[in-house]
Amino acid sequence: MTKSILVVEDQEDNRRIVRDLLTSVGYETIEATSGEEGVLFAQTRRPDLILMDIQLPMLDGYEATRRIKANAELRHIPIIVVTSYALSGDDVKARAAGADAYVAKPFSPRELLAKIQQFLL
Repeated sequence: MTKSILVVEDQEDNRRIVRDLLTSVGYETIEATSGEEGVLFAQTRRPDLILMDIQLPMLDGYEATRRIKANAELRHIPIIVVTSYALSGDDVKARAAGADAYVAKPFSPRELLAKIQQFLL
């Protein structure tokens, strides 16, 4: 069965890059453009993994991650924060919000896929 990955990213160019990467290796993608939409799609679509940006309109990625991880039915879904908002300590803040891993942009496609595969084996 094909694994589905929810990509929560407000920038179309970034979504396209990630979508092309993920679909090229057989993953199904679900795309959300805001933190609120990401939380909603996590609840309704139940993806196998979530790639979460931090800088999102209205509800940022930290809060969206906290809300997903606070839901007992969703907390098992791995969340990898993928962000260009890579200041010192942001990886610690992402993990404190409940993220399972952190990847800074620009990322190596090979490294991102390896990180995803760690959680989807």
